[in-house]
Amino acid sequence: MSAKTIFLNQPVYDYLRDVSLRESEIMTALRNETAGLEMAIMQIAPEQGQFMTLLMQLLGVRKAIEVGTFTGYSALAIAMGLPEDGRLIACDISDEWTTIGKRYWQLAGQSDKIDLRLAPAIETLDGLLNNGQAGEFDFAFIDADKQNYLNYYERCLQLLRPGGLIMVDNVLWDGSVADPENQKPDTCAIREFNSFIKSDVRIDISMIPVGDGLTLIRKK
Repeated sequence: MSAKTIFLNQPVYDYLRDVSLRESEIMTALRNETAGLEMAIMQIAPEQGQFMTLLMQLLGVRKAIEVGTFTGYSALAIAMGLPEDGRLIACDISDEWTTIGKRYWQLAGQSDKIDLRLAPAIETLDGLLNNGQAGEFDFAFIDADKQNYLNYYERCLQLLRPGGLIMVDNVLWDGSVADPENQKPDTCAIREFNSFIKSDVRIDISMIPVGDGLTLIRKK
């Protein structure tokens, strides 16, 4: 069977951005500053950020969680889709990277919506659960260390209300998940996660080839 998803070579990808991307000057500046960092590959694509903002608006998200903030582009995209009283709990361990994001959150007028928690994300998520916040969140975005994906997922699933959405990034891992010879720990962890999610009867799923692969997970 032939592939049915269009291959985005550079001209097609440039066209996609040209006719659809509405990136603000502040988000462009944040993306460009991040591009100069050694770990710039960790930044999401701008069209993915725009997709996330639209999802927040479509779903009416008021309370969100992000696991893995890096320099704050995805956090800003989420926050921009929240209402004025909406809140995002952003989990990361790097003060250096998130300090970059905080400058742009402030410039964009979104910093009051973002509650940055600098600690291992599992500790932050467990703290929310222990504080009785299970079932109180509308959305979660997971984009952190791959070998903890299942741990993050299980906690986020508990924190989400029925009908809430989890978005998981990097599920195609630059195609390496389809290469049986690639047995690197991160690749294997993503394969395990993908396999587990497919058979989890607690959820509805759709994996889409956006960015490095996104899985959308709706809690039943």
